[in-house]
Amino acid sequence: MFLIETDDLKEKIDQVKIIDCSWHMPQTKRNGLEEYKENHIPNAIFFDLEKNSNQNSNLPHMLTDKNSWEIIVSEMGINNNDDIVVYDNSDVLSACRCWYNFIYFGHNPSLIRILNGGMKKWKSENKTTTNAVSIIKKTQYYPNEKFNLVKNKKQINQNLTLQNFIVIDARSKDRFEGKVQEPRHGLRSGSIPKSFCIPFEKLINNNNTFKDKDEIKKIFKEVLKDTTSSDVVFSCGSGITACVLALAYCLINAKYMPIIYDGSWAEYGKI
Repeated sequence: MFLIETDDLKEKIDQVKIIDCSWHMPQTKRNGLEEYKENHIPNAIFFDLEKNSNQNSNLPHMLTDKNSWEIIVSEMGINNNDDIVVYDNSDVLSACRCWYNFIYFGHNPSLIRILNGGMKKWKSENKTTTNAVSIIKKTQYYPNEKFNLVKNKKQINQNLTLQNFIVIDARSKDRFEGKVQEPRHGLRSGSIPKSFCIPFEKLINNNNTFKDKDEIKKIFKEVLKDTTSSDVVFSCGSGITACVLALAYCLINAKYMPIIYDGSWAEYGKI
């Protein structure tokens, strides 16, 4: 439901709205927008993850407000009933964060999908790319926030006692266990008490596709007794790779809608 294969996108490339949400970790010294200008899937619109996050927060990639989202998506020429495909050219599968944003702001989940394998697989199959920028006709988009799909620090702390949901962290084991220093300045090492760790890379094949459902279920069963539960919240460093886990969990649990601790360790780990 939440994935589309490269061959399927090629067939319906003129029937969907395509979004390039390439974002890279700062240490890679790569620029998603510059790469988009040089080479992207035909008809793709660039989604700037930094610019389209909350500009008034001192935390990275926080969800923006409803009014800002309305402007952002309207200026992208997207309507509420549009079929959307999101992809990226990133090692952290940043397209999943864009996917989550659309679902949080009320886009029909059946109309927003991730290109399985992203630009890496598309190019490996010698499918067409371009540097031509699409002409966008502004629309009027109407967001509908789903507040139940996000958790804040207060709710995370309350849950330490209440245990109403399980928190799963997408960072590496070494970061989760506090064995290495956090890449972001001003954060202590470690993790949220009583949380679990599934490094997002465990769910991804070498060509950036998601592993098959049986493998994904096996991985989640290592920390979840019940993979039909909807009481699962995902976290990471700054809210990007948490969405990779959320999408993977949606693939094996049809009733689940992605729930993210938006501040993630960038907030919880502040010194």
